[in-house]
Amino acid sequence: QVQLVESGGGLVQPGGSLRLSCAASGSIFSINAMGWYRQAPGKQRELVAAISRGGSINYADSVKGRFTISRDNAKNTVYLQMNSLQPEDTAIYYCAADRYMATMTGAPNFWGQGTQVTVSS
Repeated sequence: QVQLVESGGGLVQPGGSLRLSCAASGSIFSINAMGWYRQAPGKQRELVAAISRGGSINYADSVKGRFTISRDNAKNTVYLQMNSLQPEDTAIYYCAADRYMATMTGAPNFWGQGTQVTVSS
């Protein structure tokens, strides 16, 4: 069993920044990909960014150049630095991990509880 706990969400004005953190615990030896999804009201959950254990990274087109994903394998933690935030970034952000996938495709094995990010003036 793997547990994922997110932190760092909150309220920020347009143009501001937030950094999300996700700490993994439990049976983590076989985890490959870790990443971030988000779900806005009335919209489908979408992949924001993912990173493999070896450091391969993918971003959604909507966040390229603004968000940066990173991973500290020693701390079993993945981060999402979010800059130039816009109202359309408002969503619940979920950390995810998968034992088998190097890149997030399909449904990950494990999910965090989510952290709210609200971008508003």
